[in-house]
Amino acid sequence: MAHYRSIRDLDWPLLLITLSLCGLGILQIYSATHDTIWKDAWWKQVLYVSVGLLALWLVSSIDYHTLLGQVPLFYVGSVVMLGVVLLFGTRVFGSRRWIPLFAGFHFQVSEFVKLVIILLVARYLTELKSDHLENRDLLKIGGLVGLPMLLVMKQPDLGTALTYLPIVAVGVFLAGLQWRQIVLIAVLVSATPFVAYNYVLQDYQKARLVSFLSPEADPRGSGYQVIQSQIAVGSGGMWGWGVTRGTQTQLRFLPVPHTDFLFATYGEEHGFVGVVVALGLYFLLLMQIVQNAQAAPDRAGMYICMGVAALLLFHLLVNVGMVVGRMPVTGIPLPLMSAGGSSTLSVFLMLGLVNNVRLRRFVN
Repeated sequence: MAHYRSIRDLDWPLLLITLSLCGLGILQIYSATHDTIWKDAWWKQVLYVSVGLLALWLVSSIDYHTLLGQVPLFYVGSVVMLGVVLLFGTRVFGSRRWIPLFAGFHFQVSEFVKLVIILLVARYLTELKSDHLENRDLLKIGGLVGLPMLLVMKQPDLGTALTYLPIVAVGVFLAGLQWRQIVLIAVLVSATPFVAYNYVLQDYQKARLVSFLSPEADPRGSGYQVIQSQIAVGSGGMWGWGVTRGTQTQLRFLPVPHTDFLFATYGEEHGFVGVVVALGLYFLLLMQIVQNAQAAPDRAGMYICMGVAALLLFHLLVNVGMVVGRMPVTGIPLPLMSAGGSSTLSVFLMLGLVNNVRLRRFVN
């Protein structure tokens, strides 16, 4: 296939943008936790980013066609590991999502299943060798992705389960949907919230989904995080209060401020200007990934890059929307900025796949 001769062939603009976002995240994690029980979270994040860079390089060095050839093994392994989590995983805040490793570190299997889904969709759609999808193709890929989704929802972790959907959505769209299929999918998507709300979701998940519409109805319960998050973002003004100076953040009105609601603390302490800078970096990151998709040597590479872009965009829209009260609270972290080893490492692995495609964009 293709080869590369030098480390210079890596996507250095993408890496620079990635590390800039990580730097903003580490600074904000320190600010939000510097005198709390999580005060060591910032240096752990530095460790996660360092390991992530190594993982990115390792994934980039293996031809992605080789990885695609191992998709059945990856898929079976991920399903088995999700089953292990349900049986033996550590329960935190009522959910079984993590497998304990050592020294307080935990492994969240569902985060790494995202990479398997990206490779699965890319391989499946590439092997069709057709300019449009048949109904049976949609059913097959839906079933393949639906199984790990159901296992993750059983943990329960609705937020992570939902992140698998944009990977499939962008894949089938690029593969060539027919109009009747688009109409059918639209009907199913419209009916899904009603069915899920009445027959699938637990009570606390229902409360989260509706609290963003009227958080004032339960200001000390399901609406508390949304209200405090909106106050924090609003108080940031144009320039923000400065590092370690945000009132909502430093007075601990925001619970666990360094994970899912990190962007609220960031908005309070860095203001509108800081938010624009962060969102601008995310925009550049997404455009760089899309550019690599356009330069991909084959359809498989294109599907991989666009799957990564769709997933990161979904994370960004849902997390920021959640922080400002325009999306339900689903526990989806902000990529590269929120604290979390599994989340950070999985994003670096995804970016490793993007670099992998870039390195092999020239065919011998």
